[in-house]
Amino acid sequence: MLPHSYTVDSLSKSQDLASTILTSTAPHQISSACDAVESFLHSLPPEHARHFFSLAFPTLICKLFGFDDATSSTSSPSPSPSSSAGWIDTVLASNDVGLANKLFSLLAPTSLLFRSISAVDRLSLVKYVFPVERLPEWVRFMLSSDHDSAALSDLAPVFKNLVKEDPIQPNFHQVQLNVFEYYIFWFAYYPVCSGNGENCDAVSVRRSKRFKFENWVSSFSGFSSPRRGGSEHRIECSLYIRLLYAYLNAFVAVTDLNSQLPYRSSLLQYSAGYDSSEIAKGEFLVNTLMNFWLLDNDFSPLSVNLCKSVGVKFPFRSVLGETPPSPGLGEVVKLLVKYLNLGLVVHQNGTDNVEYGESPRWRMSGSIEVGKPMDAMAVSPGVLPNGSWNLLIQRPLYRFILRTFLFCPVGASIKNISQVFSVWVTYLEPWAISLDDFGELDAIVDSSTKNGRKEHLQSESRGYSPSWEAYVLANYLYYSSLVMHFIGFAHKFLHTDAEIIVQMVSKVLTILTSSKDLLDLMKMMDIAFHSKQAGSGKSRLNSLYRFVTPIREQLNDWEDGLCESDADGSFLHDNWNKDLRLFSDGEDGGQQLLQLFILRAEAEVQAISGDNLTQNLQCIDSSKDQVACLFGSDAVKRLSFSPEAKQPAQPRDEIFKPRRVGNYALADIKYKGDWMKRPISDDEVAWLAKLLVLFSCWLNEILGLNQAESNEVGSTHSYAKVPSSDVSGTKAVLGAVGSWIVMLGEGVVRLVRKRGLRVNLRVLASKKVVMVLILTVVYSVLKSLWTVSYGRVD
Repeated sequence: MLPHSYTVDSLSKSQDLASTILTSTAPHQISSACDAVESFLHSLPPEHARHFFSLAFPTLICKLFGFDDATSSTSSPSPSPSSSAGWIDTVLASNDVGLANKLFSLLAPTSLLFRSISAVDRLSLVKYVFPVERLPEWVRFMLSSDHDSAALSDLAPVFKNLVKEDPIQPNFHQVQLNVFEYYIFWFAYYPVCSGNGENCDAVSVRRSKRFKFENWVSSFSGFSSPRRGGSEHRIECSLYIRLLYAYLNAFVAVTDLNSQLPYRSSLLQYSAGYDSSEIAKGEFLVNTLMNFWLLDNDFSPLSVNLCKSVGVKFPFRSVLGETPPSPGLGEVVKLLVKYLNLGLVVHQNGTDNVEYGESPRWRMSGSIEVGKPMDAMAVSPGVLPNGSWNLLIQRPLYRFILRTFLFCPVGASIKNISQVFSVWVTYLEPWAISLDDFGELDAIVDSSTKNGRKEHLQSESRGYSPSWEAYVLANYLYYSSLVMHFIGFAHKFLHTDAEIIVQMVSKVLTILTSSKDLLDLMKMMDIAFHSKQAGSGKSRLNSLYRFVTPIREQLNDWEDGLCESDADGSFLHDNWNKDLRLFSDGEDGGQQLLQLFILRAEAEVQAISGDNLTQNLQCIDSSKDQVACLFGSDAVKRLSFSPEAKQPAQPRDEIFKPRRVGNYALADIKYKGDWMKRPISDDEVAWLAKLLVLFSCWLNEILGLNQAESNEVGSTHSYAKVPSSDVSGTKAVLGAVGSWIVMLGEGVVRLVRKRGLRVNLRVLASKKVVMVLILTVVYSVLKSLWTVSYGRVD
């Protein structure tokens, strides 16, 4: 038991330190606060730091990330107001390398602060309550129900033993965390908050409004020469990226997978030769990042079969159905994916093999090894068998990328889209990952954080080889169905920035056609998927039939509820996820859609001209060659018309189209689909537009306006002669008037149908129209209240 004087002294010093941290806003004040924290931790043993973690540590988190409610805990329940920007944002705005290094030294995994955190957690001295409103969307829904709260630990291992009943509010649940878990939760939430713009106190960092192709294409080898100086400067000042890499490097093992990674056997037991607490920290870190970044607002965050087995349903599909992932996550997700897949590269270059352990749901014999082609494949969402982090992120990452392609609104930042595209490209080419990719980060991360796991490994990057067949088959949807969704996205966003979209398509085609072995594997798998298994024939084809059922299950599970709706103006259909159409030669197949895209892109690029016209046309010609390689030599036809040729006569309803859509002129949009079902623009109320589109479609269907008026005689009306004695004069007049109104209505409908017009109420969804209606209603209400209160003024 601590002496009373020692306790009072520790309490007062912790309060003073919290006040010092709270008032530190300028760079020199932040530097002094970091020194004060380290000095305080040096002055007392870690096991006596309870008051620091109860009072000063929540304030430190608040100032680091710029959050207002990070100070809420069981020890400090009331939030402390934040009067300044977060320290990380201040470092980014000031571009102070020295301050960035000092903050990194304070928060590094080998720092005195983290050693104190481990000591406090071992003694369970402090517990925090993480704010429910800051949790991922799907977790918030789970906590609202007693049954779902109890099932949360089974569905998400990261919340195991962390969900407790609220002692103050009955029938409510909360997430209680130790110090390490509390810090990691806020660390993972920071980029989500920054991307959504929720951090109102954050420093406004000026960035170029015009996104340039070089900002994202420099990460792809062969596109442009890297500028070493600028890249080093950016990484040096990106404190969050440095911390993320340091935590992954310290807690997440990627080399000795069979002994260090979680669940090395079917009994889910750890190797006795390693510290289970460090392994648990690695699991917790990866699962936390996955839940906050990839699963956050996904209406189907978990495997469909897993949810059915537990009896959990997510009914907010109608609310979050067309919500894209939080913006601004591309860079951090790319680093996470690249690091987790590094283990596959390490074992490719080493002597061991990476095993994809067998999952009972896949019902396959044997185990998959990346080093041995065509052994087997196994994927089980939520389970991490025999040594690869890749299996954990397959489904969440697929839906993260696909939701970005499907639900990204017109007019969204192309920078965010290109970052997510870069994540996909990185996942498609794990063989292109090299240890040198982390060289710059290794150089600036404190050498004391390194565990020496890379020193004995060769740093080389190789292309695709048959040893990667198992990886491609386990992730086949990334190479097939996701490509088709991306083509639909490219058609939709071609008008936004034709140069970048063309480069994106070219990059994907380059990957698919980079290796004859990879292309042959994809085509053979597609043949096996669309054919029935035969007892004889090509042995290679027969060996692929066992993967058809797992891929079909993946397709139904990973694309659960994700399809192009009727109002998003896409080229695909609602039942898209029932089949794979990349190598189909039908109208909705990959060959036809790519050919159409190339023709549109060529006309678009020539129309906008510009300084890069020659380079863009060369890129399109390269895409033609790649499409020819992908589908055959006669896959692409040359442009048979001139872009300056006479445009076809516009339909009659062109006169009803608005001259501008949001901030874009109509000529810049070049939308080719049904104008009523065009993508939602910035000057429309999204939910009202969708509702009015559905109502307009229903009216057109009821009135028969979706089809042209035929030349045949219209519907005839039968008349019955009624004796005059049976009908009074009033009824006869009403009947005549009613018949006249019906005949007039039918005549108008026939005329509208003959003219090819349709009901389109979407114009009422304009924000200007809605504002006028609201002002009119408010004026009428205020006028009525004035009349009732003061009477009519003569």
